[in-house]
Order: sequence, then C-alpha cells, then structure tokens
Amino acid sequence: MAGQSRKWMIVVATLWIQAFTGTNFDFSAYSSALKVAMGISQVELNYLATASDLGKLFGWSSGLALLYLPLPVVLFIAAGTGLVSYSLQWLVVTSQISLPYTAVFLLCLLAGCSICWFNTVCFVLCIRNFPINRSVALSLSISFNGVSAALYSLMASSLSSITTSPSVYLLLNATVPLIVSTVALPPILLQPSEDLIELSPRKASHDTHRFLILHILGFFTGLYLLFLNSVSTDSSIASVILAGAIILLILPLLVPGVIFAREWAQKNIYSSFRIEVPDTPPLQSLIFNDSDELNMPLLTGKTTLTKGLFGSKICLKGFWSWFNDIVIERKKLAMLGEEYSAWSLVAQPDFWLYYTAYFCGATVGLVYSNNLGQIAESLNLDSDLTMLLAVYSACSFFGRLLSATADFLTGYYIYFYSNFILAIIISS
Repeated sequence: MAGQSRKWMIVVATLWIQAFTGTNFDFSAYSSALKVAMGISQVELNYLATASDLGKLFGWSSGLALLYLPLPVVLFIAAGTGLVSYSLQWLVVTSQISLPYTAVFLLCLLAGCSICWFNTVCFVLCIRNFPINRSVALSLSISFNGVSAALYSLMASSLSSITTSPSVYLLLNATVPLIVSTVALPPILLQPSEDLIELSPRKASHDTHRFLILHILGFFTGLYLLFLNSVSTDSSIASVILAGAIILLILPLLVPGVIFAREWAQKNIYSSFRIEVPDTPPLQSLIFNDSDELNMPLLTGKTTLTKGLFGSKICLKGFWSWFNDIVIERKKLAMLGEEYSAWSLVAQPDFWLYYTAYFCGATVGLVYSNNLGQIAESLNLDSDLTMLLAVYSACSFFGRLLSATADFLTGYYIYFYSNFILAIIISS
C-alpha cells in the first residue's frame, strides 16, 4: 500500500510541471517588444511564433533520450534548454546583445522542443503509475498546461512595481520551469515500483473517483483564474491572487495525504483487527478478484456489456454492430497497455484522426494566441493584454479539462464514442 500514496504524489508533480511549462502560450505578451527590438516585420514575427510550434516536431528526441537517460535527467535537460533559449531572447529584447534573425528563430525552435520534453516526462510518469487509468491521468495532466499563461500573467503583474517591461515574461519563462522541476523532483525520485502499482479492478475504480475529485479541484482553479485575473492590475492585488492560485495548485496534495494517512492507520492502528482469509481457493477468488483489465479486449463481439462509474450499458445491435465490425474491428489496437511499433501506430485510423484534429483544431488556436498581442495593439487595448491573455488561458484550460469527459465515458459506453466526441468538438 505504500506505493499508492506515492503514485498520487506523481500526479500532483505532473500537474505542477504542466501548469508552469506551457511557456509558448504567453508569446503574445512580449511579441511586440521582440518585434521592436529586432526591427522585424509582422510576417517575420509570425515565423518566430511558428518556430516555437515547429520545435514540437523534434519532440521525438525526448523519447530517444529516455532510452538512454534517467527520467529526472531528461526533465532537467528540458529545463536547461528552456533556460538557455528564453534567457538569450530576454537579452535580445532588453538590447543587451544582438543576434541575427536566424539565431532567434533557432532559439524559438529550441524553446518549443523543450516544452515537448516536459510533456514527454509527464506522459511517461502518468502511464507508468496508472496503467489502467492512464487516459484519465494524461487528460488531467495535459489540461493544466492551459493555465500557464494565466499564471505567468499574474507573476508579471505582481512584479509590475519593479518593472513593467514585457521582457519579464521571458525571464519568467527561463527560470520558473527550472524551479518547478526542482520542487517536483522528490516525488519523481520516490515513485513506487511496478509491483506496488498494480491494482485490482475494484481498487482501480477507486482511482477513478479520486481523479474525479482532482478534476473538480481543477475546475475551481480555472474559475478562480478566470474571474480574479481581471482585477489583478495592482501589483499587491496580483500578488495576493497569485498566492491563492498557488494554494489551489497545492490542494491536490490532499489526495495523497489522505491515502497516506489511511495506509498509516491500517498499518499501525487496525493491524490487530485484520481478518485472515483461509486458504480455500473459492473463498480467496471471491474476496480477491485480481482479473487483469489490461489484457481484456477493448471490444468483444456484437453485443457488449461495458461497466463504469454510472452503471452498466448494453450496446445495441444493428447499425452500431455493423459500424463496429467495419470501422473499428479492422486495424484497431487490440489491448490496452500493449506496446506498438511506430509503423503499427501510423497504420491506425485513430492516429490520423488525432493528427487531423490537432492540425485543424489546436493549430488554429495557436495562431490566434500567438497573434493576440498584435490584435490587442490594433484595437488600442494594449493595457488590457494581460487580462485578455488570462481569459484565453483560462478558456483553454476549461476546454482541455472538459475534454476529459470522454475518458470517463469510454468506460461505460463503447470505444468509438471518444473519437465521435473528438470529431464533434473539432467540427464545432
């Protein structure tokens, strides 16, 4: 049981890492200053914004690094890469050094790549520690990446009494991820071994309820940032609001704290009341049902009984059975938790569905966020840029958090519902 509290500390650590490493979302806050300092056109500025996103094309290098390096080392390589990239950009914006356009382009590319390295670390931690509820853990972790811009805008506002230069965002982008990585290091070093992570289906359902609690806490965190960020014009007020936001990010520690307290009580207080189970095989199989959900097919037959948080649901025959046979059963991933080669993944329809959805959906949002500073400047709303950035960040967070609903529903209905929901969201 010792590993149960530690694996939830891993979740909290990934939430912290994601919340403070979405540094590409605040590009619009300092883009105008970068444009003036370098004397470049709007088109050239757009290319720099694109470079930050293109850096994610080299995110595969993080997976390659994990084959040869420990995970904490990969984490600090990501932090060091961001530190170098954003520090040099800060020196350019503050006119302390002069770099050619190509060099700044490569720095933006490097910054985008560092974000992918952070994401890979969080993904690996979630998958290792939650093999059954990996999709819920991943969606929760990814959603907190959306609050980065709101948190950085609060930090910049709290420092407004010292400096009002937009270059402070670059300085924060360089240093904060390194600090957060250091804070998150102890849980990563103490992550439980694989034999302590494995759960029975009953205990896995308890994990689902705990994830639901974390999603609710995340929802209130988003509301807090959305409604209070707009009043953070004064540095003292912004500091108070920032402190409240940090407290909300610390609150998820209650989950591993309660689990640890329960483990301690069971070990030290209630151990004398432990009921010994006889060695009778039928009785043991009744009490300890350790069926492995990872080896169960995602889809079975034409009439499937799926169970989840909201009870049982019998999938009807007819059209849905035909759809299952023709569209899903062919070229689908057979088992959860099974590893596949890159070629096998590329051959899956789900891969191309996700690729198209991300290319046509999230990319459009990135174009908007990267040009938010220019939009505010054209509308003479320069003073409201921090508020606009915070609102965009909070809405991005809510969109990511609400998309996790599909991860909860896929356990109760049928596998293709998650893809169906994804298609509806993108088309809207």
